[in-house]
Amino acid sequence: MTEATADHPSTPATDGPAPIRLGTRASRLAVAQSQDVADRLAKAAGRPVELVTVTSEGDTNRASLASLGGTGVFASALREALVAGEVDVLVHSLKDLPTAPYPGLTIGAVPKRADARDVLVARNGATVETLPEGAKVGTGSPRRVAQLKADRPDLDVVDIRGNIDTRLARVEDDLDAVVLAAAGLGRIGRLDAATELLDLGFWPSAPGQGALAVEIRTDEDDRNLLAALRKIEHAPTRLTVTAEREVLAKLEAGCSAPIGATAVVDAEMLLVSATVYRPDGSEYRTASHAAVLDGSAQDRLDEALSVADRVAAELLENGAAELADLSNSAGSDSAEHDAGHTVGPGLDTPGTEGPSDTSATTTE
Repeated sequence: MTEATADHPSTPATDGPAPIRLGTRASRLAVAQSQDVADRLAKAAGRPVELVTVTSEGDTNRASLASLGGTGVFASALREALVAGEVDVLVHSLKDLPTAPYPGLTIGAVPKRADARDVLVARNGATVETLPEGAKVGTGSPRRVAQLKADRPDLDVVDIRGNIDTRLARVEDDLDAVVLAAAGLGRIGRLDAATELLDLGFWPSAPGQGALAVEIRTDEDDRNLLAALRKIEHAPTRLTVTAEREVLAKLEAGCSAPIGATAVVDAEMLLVSATVYRPDGSEYRTASHAAVLDGSAQDRLDEALSVADRVAAELLENGAAELADLSNSAGSDSAEHDAGHTVGPGLDTPGTEGPSDTSATTTE
């Protein structure tokens, strides 16, 4: 693997196949998860893959994610580089992608999902239940703020930014605990720092959390690359994240909205559950629906969308939009893209019925 920047890409070797240029943010976590995909893509394609780092506004602006317009700020610069032909593929944390499709781009593969749960990292091995009264807990997620307040109204929840190492260091400094994604900690080898894994039943995580999206140009014609993407695709993961993100799309909410969603497949039964919170955690609405999966891969995806639509419809009927002011949370997530989507970010990927990557993926 070689490394370059979008401004100064490395020169491909002339005595072998051209490398696949994989765009990534420069953070430790982004590079770790991009390298994992790069290794698998290189093996599947039989050609080298080089990482090309791209800097986004979310990397340079220290304002809160909510004020910047949500986690979509991390994707914009990467997508611009892909459209411009500076890179061939991108790797995103799927939970950070706006649900609206980006013109000219599609999701070429969704590898097997890592742990979708959140974790607490606290002093003295504390759990949410055993944190001292008034403890300071850091998170940059409105969903996690609402969940913490719903369970422990006495907690002092502090808005924080920064990479994982920076956040972990604050637990030994000015905070009693932080809440992070299990997948992210796992991908950088720090999952042992967690003092509690938060159960998805009471603590549903962000739609798509733990999953990665490999994005390509819609008109990509590199047959070797397309075949390699089919090999690292994991159909069950695409099914569950499609359902979770469809709930978000139908609620017309941004990816920074206080919404948790969980989809699971068990014995050919798909269960989709979602919760919308009042920002202060004082109220929330939950809806769950299920369906039997049958037929082709496209039939199963269509069923996932249908179940998700029923979940979103029930939430809206029960006042979820007013509870969390969902229309304002959608702001920049939808403004920069085409409206009227239903499936999510290009989840009509080419070749979803091709061979899947069935190898186990450890935590993110």
